[in-house]
Amino acid sequence: MKTFTVLLFLPATMLCIGVTAQVAKPKKQLAAQQPKLPAKPNIIYILADDLGIGDLSVYGSDSNRTPIIDGLAKSGMLFKHAYTAPLCGPSRALILTGRYAFRTGAVNQDMCGNIKPENEVMIPSVLKQQGYVTSMTGKWGQLPLNPSDFGFDDYIRFKGSGVFWSKEKAKAEIYTENGVDKELGKNYMPDVMHNHLVNWISANKNKPFFLYYSLVQVHGQILATPDSKPGSDFYADNLAYMDKLVGKLLKTLDSLKLRKNTLIVFMGDNGTAGPYAKRGTIGGKPLSGKKGEMLECGALVPTIANWPGVIAPNQVTKTLIDASDLLPTFADVAGAQLPTKNVVDGSSFLPQLLGKQGKPREWIFCELGNKWYVRDAKWKLTREDELFDMSNAPFQEKLITDYQNNAEAKEAHDRLKLVLEKLNPAGGIVDDADGSGRHGAKIKAREAKKNGQPVEEKQKEKKKKKDVNNSDGD
Repeated sequence: MKTFTVLLFLPATMLCIGVTAQVAKPKKQLAAQQPKLPAKPNIIYILADDLGIGDLSVYGSDSNRTPIIDGLAKSGMLFKHAYTAPLCGPSRALILTGRYAFRTGAVNQDMCGNIKPENEVMIPSVLKQQGYVTSMTGKWGQLPLNPSDFGFDDYIRFKGSGVFWSKEKAKAEIYTENGVDKELGKNYMPDVMHNHLVNWISANKNKPFFLYYSLVQVHGQILATPDSKPGSDFYADNLAYMDKLVGKLLKTLDSLKLRKNTLIVFMGDNGTAGPYAKRGTIGGKPLSGKKGEMLECGALVPTIANWPGVIAPNQVTKTLIDASDLLPTFADVAGAQLPTKNVVDGSSFLPQLLGKQGKPREWIFCELGNKWYVRDAKWKLTREDELFDMSNAPFQEKLITDYQNNAEAKEAHDRLKLVLEKLNPAGGIVDDADGSGRHGAKIKAREAKKNGQPVEEKQKEKKKKKDVNNSDGD
């Protein structure tokens, strides 16, 4: 049987508002141009770590150049309004389950670890209904157990975040490949991951498959790549190496004659991290928000979909999506049924990929810690009942204090408030830490140290373990 590959790159997930304008054409002509959707195409989802819109040249970055990823966008569809959670653990739980955090409990980094296979259904289990084989390559992050416990047939994972090289004068980094712990040694983790996925794709080229490719770049600690030169900009080097790895994957698909049968979605897991957000200007203007924040670019992420012969080239869409839409979209592509044991919050955007109107979202929802908001094409309403005019986003968010005296603003406030009341996040699983969404144990340890109090041995051991794994936990 002929099989097909779907590549999805989300570097993490941007949501798009609206539908790209099209010139009206006769119905017969439109019907003739509609692409034929292959049966059971392969799906590759690429998730970049801490990659915001200001990191990619195709989104207008002033500082960075990513020609291969840019090429994917130019020969496919670029989303201007794709959203996820502003931190990696909650973001990945949202991506894989299609469910908002107040339902799964993944509202902060620590609570992501409470997700259980008996309670939550993830993408690989959904696609297995249709005979897909599945692999998880890369960062498993704050999610519990191993990928195989949640339905993946194959996996290679590293412990923690931002693992590139083994530390000097320290115990070697350990990664796990299908249940076997291995030493990284002098190898470069992104290359080890790439070699694994090439071997896996080659072995499964005649089967429908789903690959969840969770990249290392560009999570800190930002270190030299194998291509770095003395005195070079390591952040730029890491962006370039990530771009190179995407290119190598595309060459593998070409060599196996899978490229034309492949849907690619490339996405970021959250906004750019820390000090690196400052360099991610667009048109000389700084962006509003970064990783870990509830401002626009904490959750607004680059998202590109590419599928030769199916997705038309040179499309820029303002369709709204959030990361909960990935599971329903992949199920739609594969012809699989959605899980019925739990509420699935997402909806499929396959019609938009095919150039059809479909039923695009009217709003997206974002949650982290004890904060949340709902957003449509122009307005954002927060848990605190603050209304923002987002007309100048991603550069500016204007707080509207007198919306009662503005008919358009009042209508938007009342409409979005009804959405939040129906979702009722406060009635679900709530944050058990400080509300920031970050690690509660680390926060308590820092506070104890600041106040001169002893840190519990359990917290010390946890911190020691994460230090050995070269992880900042985010």
